[in-house]
Amino acid sequence: MFRAVLLSWVSPRTLPLLATVLFQKRERKETGLYHWRREKHPYYNLTVKVLRARNIKGTDLLSKADCYVELQLPTASPTTYRTQVVDNSSDPEWNETFKYRIESAVKNILELTLFDEDVLINDELTSIVFDVGGMKPGKPLKRTFKLNPEAQEELDVEFYLEKCSDAPAEVLTNGVLAAHPCLSLQGVINKHEKSKQSEKGSCQVKLSMPGAYEKQLCIPCRPDNDQDFGTPFVFHVDKEMRSDLEVELEQTITVLQDEMSPDLEKQTILLGLGTVPVKSLPVGQKVDMTVPLGEGQSLDLTVKAEESTWDLDVRLSFDLCKEERDFLDKRKKIVSQALKKTLNFREAPGEDEVPVVAVVGSGGGTRALTSFYGSLSGLQQLSLLDCTTYLCGISGSTWCLTALYQDTDWSCKDLQGAISKARDNVSSSKAGAFSSEQLKYYFQELNSMENEGRKVSFTDLWGLFIEYFLNQKKDLSKLSDQQEAVEGAQNPYPIYAAINVRPNISGDDFAEWCEFTPYEVGFRKYGAFVRTEDFDSEFFMGRLIQKRPEPRICYLQGIWGSAFAASLDDVCLKMAGSGLSFLDSLKDVIKVIDDCRRFHLRDPTWLKTRLVIPGGPLLQIFQDFFKSRVTSGETFNFMKGLYLHKDYVNNKNFVAWKGTHLDAFPNQLTPMEDSLYLVDGGFSINSPFPLVVQPERDVDVILSFNYSWEAPFEVLQLTQKYCEELEIPFPQIILSEEDEKKPKECYMFVDHENPKAPIVLHFPLVNDTFRKYKAPGVERESEDEKSFGDFVIVGKDSPYRTLNFTFEHYDFDRLVEVNCYNVLNNKDSLLKALNLALSRRKLKKGNRQ
Repeated sequence: MFRAVLLSWVSPRTLPLLATVLFQKRERKETGLYHWRREKHPYYNLTVKVLRARNIKGTDLLSKADCYVELQLPTASPTTYRTQVVDNSSDPEWNETFKYRIESAVKNILELTLFDEDVLINDELTSIVFDVGGMKPGKPLKRTFKLNPEAQEELDVEFYLEKCSDAPAEVLTNGVLAAHPCLSLQGVINKHEKSKQSEKGSCQVKLSMPGAYEKQLCIPCRPDNDQDFGTPFVFHVDKEMRSDLEVELEQTITVLQDEMSPDLEKQTILLGLGTVPVKSLPVGQKVDMTVPLGEGQSLDLTVKAEESTWDLDVRLSFDLCKEERDFLDKRKKIVSQALKKTLNFREAPGEDEVPVVAVVGSGGGTRALTSFYGSLSGLQQLSLLDCTTYLCGISGSTWCLTALYQDTDWSCKDLQGAISKARDNVSSSKAGAFSSEQLKYYFQELNSMENEGRKVSFTDLWGLFIEYFLNQKKDLSKLSDQQEAVEGAQNPYPIYAAINVRPNISGDDFAEWCEFTPYEVGFRKYGAFVRTEDFDSEFFMGRLIQKRPEPRICYLQGIWGSAFAASLDDVCLKMAGSGLSFLDSLKDVIKVIDDCRRFHLRDPTWLKTRLVIPGGPLLQIFQDFFKSRVTSGETFNFMKGLYLHKDYVNNKNFVAWKGTHLDAFPNQLTPMEDSLYLVDGGFSINSPFPLVVQPERDVDVILSFNYSWEAPFEVLQLTQKYCEELEIPFPQIILSEEDEKKPKECYMFVDHENPKAPIVLHFPLVNDTFRKYKAPGVERESEDEKSFGDFVIVGKDSPYRTLNFTFEHYDFDRLVEVNCYNVLNNKDSLLKALNLALSRRKLKKGNRQ
């Protein structure tokens, strides 16, 4: 995948914004920072002239529209510009000009939004989403955007792009994300020269920089109190934005509301304004300056501008991190010897012939936790656990994995000890989770997190409940602690899954897969990863701004298994098979306008112009109620401040070709957001296939264990659709009606035409031949044995319901045993898959030679 991006990058292109690219070789660092490149791209000056609109019908039935236009180009300016309001006119005319300096390395999308100003509310009428990257420099372009062809509503805008004399900008990019130089402005207020007016009340200084990571800072300056000053401040901002430090001096006074009322109220008066021209400051030097604020007032500052280095704290790459690659080199040796033993070979396969086997466990709460123990026990008894490279879990399966990886050598020991411990925890009473002592503990923990500056949500409380359910005590372990369990490749490599969603968008419409490993957390979609120890710290433009302690693993368990992060729409979709369809009639209407290709050069990365007609305030009310995920885990977005590269649509992880998909709106994609909203991956695909089908992991065999309550093949069908959209090889899932009605214990899916597609063995959660056999080929004889095997997993009276967190010993043992048996009973299929994978690897090796 990355190779395709790289080849497309170096091939000749007839792009309007020509780029001068510098290759810079760099040795691989211990952080795994590689597979990025440094590029230089020219700047351009963009002039946008909003001319006029025609036949505009506003929202006010009693008068004509009062129109104005807002302009947003966040890659060039943090400021939203707007025209003047033209009152009571269906054909408003503005002829207002706005100027931007744009950098051609990033995807520059201009949004033009037409509003009807009303006394009570400003109503958004329509938006134009326009990719300025396809324009020809030096040639004016006048566009008439058809807002409503039936009503002949139109908007005329004129564009002009010209070369800029500024030196080309340098960016660091992986082909999807681009990082600019980051400028930090450090300073301190030394003295405030007061006027007589400012001495009448308390004053405060407000500092801000448009586009900076830090929000507005307020520093009090009370009369005759110089101790208020001397407090340092810092702002981090994109160097290319050319933002100035804005200084405001405000005074707060207390006055009577009116002559008839004795009540007092506070009023704020603006006493003065000033700016510090940051772009003129010498980099790396302290500067003492006096900032005039007007009317005899000034502020003495000491400031220093520092430019960051290119050593990013976010790894921009689509390859595996160094630690995972080192693990694979070590694990191949172990797997090779295990295959020799399991397949009865005379000699161990060569390390380049060893197939990569991934085990994926689905969600399903405590049912999935319990079942996964049984499945892994079956693999261990067949000596196949040592043949496994990856163990990947989602939702309840992750609870099993986190417990196992507390033991650094767990897969080298008999799993019965771990299963016995899990049995005691699962069967114990959960009533203590709601005791006054525990509730006090929850409050203290969440309060401590809030004091650390973290974003606290219901998911964190849910994580504390899970901690009690699984341990009955405080668990101090962290995900990075599991590095000890894989540093010698003694156990398979664990991967934990979550998805990033939007609070008011269904997981079926938008979900970005996020992977958690002992070494890294990140998104392969963007090629962006951070060290696990740094997760939930604050980043900006790829740099670590505010380091916080790594969250305890219980909080991650809350994210991975956040069953309560569903919206009402999700609940209806899962329970009734369809969402709240009436919302579809209210949602935004997005239309692709493709009548302007003649204005653009032939550029495969150019995004078609889109017209967005908002659903209106009623939609927002319904969305907030039915689609909002008030319980999603909100964490700091470590991609904040990074931009989408101009060629990002070339990457197959994006489906920008879907006209209404969020991938086609780069200004709204995750790097532009303040927060990540991470939830249980089950709200997209209830099995972590997307994390192991990525080409970088080169997985040959996937052992899929499905613990879903129903729809035993849904995860395969959804994965097949996912892989088709992203052009990832995956076998066709073809099933008979009999299979759908009465699933068997194991299914093998193979694409014989494409050896790059993984071999998939799928194990639905069924109790089939286990009813009759206590072990493969060994029939049950006594009544107790027959009774033990004769039980129904799915049903309204089943003890294995997803929201049941406590099983009796007997029920726990049954569920473990049936899953273990289903693996043992399909030994032949498992060995067949391994042999086929080996032959494919040998063939691949021969073709290379």
